Amino acid sequence: MKQRILITGGAGFIGSHLADELLRHGYQVRALDNLSEQVHGPGCTRPEYLNEEVELLVGDVRDPKAVELALEGVDAVFHFAAMVGVGQSMYEIKEYTDVNNMGTAVLLEALSKKPVKKLIVASSMSVYGEGLYKNGAGEEVVGSERAIDQLKAGEWELFDAQRQPLQPIPTPEFKTPCLSSVYALSKYDQERLCLMVGRAYNIPTVAMRFFNVYGTRQALSNPYTGVLAIFASRLLNNNAPMIFEDGNQQRDFVHVHDVALACRLALETEEANGQVFNVGSGNNYTIREIAARLATVMDKTDFLPQITGKYRVGDIRHCYADISLAKEVLGFYPQVEFNAGLEELASWLEGQIAYDRVNEASNELAARGLTV
Repeated sequence: MKQRILITGGAGFIGSHLADELLRHGYQVRALDNLSEQVHGPGCTRPEYLNEEVELLVGDVRDPKAVELALEGVDAVFHFAAMVGVGQSMYEIKEYTDVNNMGTAVLLEALSKKPVKKLIVASSMSVYGEGLYKNGAGEEVVGSERAIDQLKAGEWELFDAQRQPLQPIPTPEFKTPCLSSVYALSKYDQERLCLMVGRAYNIPTVAMRFFNVYGTRQALSNPYTGVLAIFASRLLNNNAPMIFEDGNQQRDFVHVHDVALACRLALETEEANGQVFNVGSGNNYTIREIAARLATVMDKTDFLPQITGKYRVGDIRHCYADISLAKEVLGFYPQVEFNAGLEELASWLEGQIAYDRVNEASNELAARGLTV
């Protein structure tokens, strides 16, 4: 008998790719998704990319009846339903808290009455805040939040007490969280709630901290989605990508196929139970570099990145993944090389229409005093 897996948020970018991965490996898949207009556009219709074998239930994770129905006959749950985006979370505070925190609480209350064999929750690298660093003596230090006066002066890097620059290094799971946005707080809440309730009700639970996920099916008209999708939306409309600070901040970009692989491995690996895993590529790139590389593969090199020299409240300087734990426990080794992933993305983008709402979003942040 095939196991039936529920993916909350399963019609979205990562959820739909996970559905494909699970179907390929013999699972049955059900998705609960509210088909949010910000992600899916107007109309609330089933996305064309969603595999026809996926049983889609349209409903809200905050609705106890919808959740109860979705859990009927389910063996395991991937909890991906969430509002995403650091900037927007800083002014749509109630909505982010309601969807992310309360939605998780509703799901867990239902699971307490109807436990499943496994629960896997999507967390985020945003819970780290700043990543891990080394000082001039080679000692590991935790990056602290940058002072507003420093940011106003355009001093973007982190320094130690002697004003010596700190060197970013890969961030492991044991780094203490530093929650610098409403989004980060809500993702940490999702993670902790799932692990806590899972332990209490004997539901094996795993938290997956996704780094910067990219690939086909991203919501190109959502100005608060992943940075590569935002850049793609700008370039498709013959506009230059907008970059905060100086563009030299470093991130880890991981292909959505690799994220789906890591999630399936977490489902199938008993040793993963009760643990938290980074899901990244193990590589790091500057934001300026990835904007240029995307422009190249899209043949849009005339549109040089626009460096704003501004800071967005909630942003951090450097953070990229140490994935040694996922390698050791899950046997997770990323399969998609970055250039190949960009080429695939560029090919998919050729047939897409994107509404560029980046200026609108930037103006909203500025009007609320959320950029410096």
